[in-house]
Amino acid sequence: MLEQLSIKNLAVVESLSVDFQGGMTVVTGETGAGKSIMVQALHLVTGGRSDASLVRQDKNKAEIIATFALDKNTQLKEFLEEQDLDDEGECILRRVVGSDGRSRAYVNGTPVTLSILRNVGGQLIDMHGQNEHQLLLRTQQHRILLDDFGEVRAQVRALNSVVREYQQISSEIERIQNGGELLAAQQELLAHQLSELVEAQLEQGELDSIEEQYKISSNANLLIEKISAILGVLDHDAGINAQLVDVDGQISHARQVDESLESVEALLSSAQVQVQESIYELTDYLSKVGGDEESAAELEARINELHDLGRKHHCQIPELRNKQNTIQESLEGMDVSSGKIQALLERQSELKTVYNSEARVLSKQRQNASSKLSKLVSEVMQELGMPGSEIQFVLNSLADKVQLNGNEEIVIQVKTNMGQAFKALNKVASGGELSRISLALSVVTSKSELSPSIVFDEVDVGISGAVAEVVGRLLRGLSSRYQVMCVTHLAQVAVQGHTHMRVVKSEQDGETFTEVHALDNKERTDEVARILGGIKISEKTRIAAAEMIKTVA
Repeated sequence: MLEQLSIKNLAVVESLSVDFQGGMTVVTGETGAGKSIMVQALHLVTGGRSDASLVRQDKNKAEIIATFALDKNTQLKEFLEEQDLDDEGECILRRVVGSDGRSRAYVNGTPVTLSILRNVGGQLIDMHGQNEHQLLLRTQQHRILLDDFGEVRAQVRALNSVVREYQQISSEIERIQNGGELLAAQQELLAHQLSELVEAQLEQGELDSIEEQYKISSNANLLIEKISAILGVLDHDAGINAQLVDVDGQISHARQVDESLESVEALLSSAQVQVQESIYELTDYLSKVGGDEESAAELEARINELHDLGRKHHCQIPELRNKQNTIQESLEGMDVSSGKIQALLERQSELKTVYNSEARVLSKQRQNASSKLSKLVSEVMQELGMPGSEIQFVLNSLADKVQLNGNEEIVIQVKTNMGQAFKALNKVASGGELSRISLALSVVTSKSELSPSIVFDEVDVGISGAVAEVVGRLLRGLSSRYQVMCVTHLAQVAVQGHTHMRVVKSEQDGETFTEVHALDNKERTDEVARILGGIKISEKTRIAAAEMIKTVA
């Protein structure tokens, strides 16, 4: 249960620390005093949506800390242990909201994500807001209420997981099928391009060297002229080679006289050998480069063919082989598409079978929950001053298809008087009746094993007189099973509390402050008298307030 709530710099609260007891705690105060500030703080510290405007003016951040005793909350203890957040039977939630709108969350001193904070908070406290009855006008809320009561939310999530996969596969099948004509045209084009490349008999070695070969062939006359001139200088009767042979003979004789010429002899001999080798290679080169005109024509035709292919495929000649491989892979991928569609259709059929099976089970669970919930809420509505009224959760079958949340739409129908026909909730119920129906649902659907503490924020709006007394008794009855905190403006509800707190607003130095005081017996009598009689409290009103409190006690 909730043991302590500390608030700093939240809205009109500068600093506030409140200790809570078991049973029923009522919170009252004048209009505008900030009675719901604790509810707002609990909403934030259990993972609710934050906003920079909540931070007190001229402050950098707001901070809320809530301390809970876990008692027998086994499920939450196990979750905290799994997340390495356990702290020996205690759970401390902390939320910090910055003036820049950013927020941080902590569980037992460890930073956590907002989703984990919501998970933990949802298992500690059950919030019922003052505008909750407005949610009853939304059909989506009807399904959520029934699924919560029937404890089938996990089944709905599992079913929706199947639906989402089914929808993804259906979209993929449609995409492939709608692109069928375009795919065929692309396949035909690629097949033609691949045929051209295959017929060209591309070899990477040829592609890498052919442009250099063509450059040589197209400049053959120039090369022959230059090489021939070089050979004439090197290999003429009086050319460089002949002169080096003669010099080599002379240096050999000279070395016989002076051994120090040995190194010079070696250099000249090496030069003659290299010149001779050059003559051999140039002669061989000349014989090749000359070629025949037919070979040159074939080479020109081949490189023109490859250039044309390169232009078609927007690539250089050496890249043509890679292009051929890419086209081949694309075609193979297209060939697989028909098989892929078949596999997708098979998976789609499997998912539909799974969906139908799970949806049927869910429908039965909802039908059972509907009967129980309708009966229980109708009974509470009688106690809340709505004699002859009934409520029913109707399951309207939807079109036979795979769809989120199952095969039915859940709609709340009511009759507010004996003998009337059931009609849609928003067509029949008045504002006060909606409030009472909402309260009846809150009373019936609260689950102690999931949320040992329950907060009611002015859920008694629109109620007065004898009905208000019934509401108070119902909330007090709940406090025998749960810790209940109720923000109220009704004396009949306020006197039912085991603990009474009053919210007071004050102004100091141009600033507004809100404080919360736990009331003793005399202060409580005065507060109930204030609620009954207004600003001026007469002795008779005070006596009436004391009698109301005594009657409950």
